[in-house]
Amino acid sequence: MPTINQLLRKKSSRQAPKLKSKKPALAGCPQKRGVCFRVYTRTPKKPNSALKK
Repeated sequence: MPTINQLLRKKSSRQAPKLKSKKPALAGCPQKRGVCFRVYTRTPKKPNSALKK
Protein backbone atom coordinates (compact mmCIF):
# COMPACT_ATOMS: atom_id res chain seq x y z
CA MET A 1 0.00 0.00 0.00
CA PRO A 2 1.55 3.35 -1.01
CA THR A 3 1.81 6.23 1.40
CA ILE A 4 -0.02 9.53 0.90
CA ASN A 5 3.18 11.22 -0.25
CA GLN A 6 3.76 8.53 -2.88
CA LEU A 7 0.22 8.96 -4.20
CA LEU A 8 0.59 12.74 -4.38
CA ARG A 9 3.94 12.48 -6.13
CA LYS A 10 2.57 10.04 -8.70
CA LYS A 11 -0.22 12.38 -9.82
CA SER A 12 2.15 15.24 -10.49
CA SER A 13 4.58 13.16 -12.55
CA ARG A 14 5.39 14.24 -16.09
CA GLN A 15 3.07 13.02 -18.78
CA ALA A 16 4.29 12.24 -22.28
CA PRO A 17 2.89 14.65 -24.90
CA LYS A 18 0.07 13.24 -27.00
CA LEU A 19 1.27 12.38 -30.49
CA LYS A 20 -0.57 14.08 -33.34
CA SER A 21 -1.56 11.83 -36.21
CA LYS A 22 0.24 12.47 -39.50
CA LYS A 23 -2.91 11.24 -41.27
CA PRO A 24 -5.87 12.82 -39.47
CA ALA A 25 -8.28 12.06 -42.34
CA LEU A 26 -7.71 8.32 -41.88
CA ALA A 27 -8.28 8.33 -38.12
CA GLY A 28 -11.77 6.85 -38.32
CA CYS A 29 -11.29 4.56 -41.33
CA PRO A 30 -7.84 2.97 -41.72
CA GLN A 31 -9.09 0.83 -44.63
CA LYS A 32 -8.79 3.81 -47.00
CA ARG A 33 -5.02 3.82 -46.65
CA GLY A 34 -4.03 1.34 -49.37
CA VAL A 35 -0.33 0.47 -49.23
CA CYS A 36 1.32 -1.48 -52.07
CA PHE A 37 4.11 -3.66 -50.72
CA ARG A 38 5.28 -4.90 -54.11
CA VAL A 39 4.43 -4.04 -57.74
CA TYR A 40 5.77 -6.51 -60.25
CA THR A 41 5.30 -7.69 -63.85
CA ARG A 42 4.26 -11.24 -64.61
CA THR A 43 3.49 -13.26 -67.70
CA PRO A 44 -0.17 -14.26 -68.07
CA LYS A 45 -1.59 -17.76 -68.29
CA LYS A 46 -1.58 -19.87 -71.38
CA PRO A 47 -3.48 -18.30 -74.33
CA ASN A 48 -2.00 -14.79 -73.80
CA SER A 49 1.66 -13.80 -73.94
CA ALA A 50 2.08 -10.06 -73.14
CA LEU A 51 3.61 -8.74 -69.90
CA LYS A 52 0.85 -7.41 -67.64
CA LYS A 53 1.28 -5.07 -64.71
